[in-house]
Amino acid sequence: MSNGFGRSGIYRSLVAATALCALVPAGAVATASAAAAQPAAAQATAAQARYQPEMVAALARTLGVDEATAAARLDREAAQQQRFAELTRAGLVVDGSFVDGGGTLTVNTADPATAATARSAGLAARTPARGEAALTRVQEQLDRFAARQAPDGIAEWGVDVAADVVSVRVDDASRPQAKAFLAEAARFGPAVRVESTAPLSTQAAIYPGSKMTINGGSGYCSVGFGARSSSGVQYLVSAGHCVAGLPTLHFNGTRFAKGTNSRFAIGTTSVDMGIAKLDAGNSITTSVGTWGAAGTIAVRGAQRAAVGTSICKSGATTGWTCGTIRAYNVTVTYTDPNGGPDTVVRGLASSTVCTSSGDSGGAYISGNQAQGMTSGGPTGQQCAYNGGVQSGKSSYFQPLSDALSYYGLTANTTS
Repeated sequence: MSNGFGRSGIYRSLVAATALCALVPAGAVATASAAAAQPAAAQATAAQARYQPEMVAALARTLGVDEATAAARLDREAAQQQRFAELTRAGLVVDGSFVDGGGTLTVNTADPATAATARSAGLAARTPARGEAALTRVQEQLDRFAARQAPDGIAEWGVDVAADVVSVRVDDASRPQAKAFLAEAARFGPAVRVESTAPLSTQAAIYPGSKMTINGGSGYCSVGFGARSSSGVQYLVSAGHCVAGLPTLHFNGTRFAKGTNSRFAIGTTSVDMGIAKLDAGNSITTSVGTWGAAGTIAVRGAQRAAVGTSICKSGATTGWTCGTIRAYNVTVTYTDPNGGPDTVVRGLASSTVCTSSGDSGGAYISGNQAQGMTSGGPTGQQCAYNGGVQSGKSSYFQPLSDALSYYGLTANTTS
């Protein structure tokens, strides 16, 4: 199944990247149709004005399109996200949402008035057979079943809003715990879809640049996102396994922070989030890199992106890799390759982004909005360095917004 990123056997799996990938600047809400009305040269010029040129160039290379097309895609996603946020603030209630294969933000609702409101705003609407709320109740029952015994052989389970099912991914159905879990899942009939996958693991390796060592020793992660408390105290927000045990963190041999909180513990049901208090005189930059795929890019917020939205991550091993968000509130089983106990981790997001050993704690971004930190992925998954979108890949990340909310922090961003 999945391997945990923790220490001892886990720290060998820990590396989070300081570099982030970013695509869209704040306030970019021009529509794709408006961009399409301009000649290609004019679109490229407009894109340069709306976005940092490095962002557009990097996404265009990733998608294999020209810069005008890349900018139009960013415009459309940003505009739909903004319209949906405005409708939600105005009281629109839906039963889940996602971006479909054609790039349209789609909402679940059985209410004709709600559907009409969404469509009038340029979104799509459908009436699902089950919906997110009902599927979440199914997942919660599976979570309770797994809490009694870690389901060795079951890699992941969570709500797939677009497919309208709870997806269960199995890496070894022959194990007794997996058989018991699948028998429980079968009680829910077509609400559960079972798929095969490779075992999962947390991911880390030595990076000779932006590496932070644990307690000054050989264990390590990479630096993640910076955030602050209401009183202005500065923190590093990271994957919980990177700061399990509340270690001191060192950069280039010098201490810069100390772990203060972690919700990750090997062998127990965990949440892979944690924070470390920065020592005086240290800070986490809000300008991030794309490992040579583009220049330094500013982070301007931490608004959660919808399922189906394009997303990229930057990591010490695989560099700039991209894909889409598959689901939120996913539960996984991480296995320890050193023979330690399995660890069930809840509350993750899954994606089609490729990660590998050494990417642990690396940063995920959709547009200019920070999304989360690498938690894990399939054991032994191979990724092309700076390979952009790669088919058949997957990974899991701890949503940044959940960590900020839990710890009462605000993300540091570029003004």
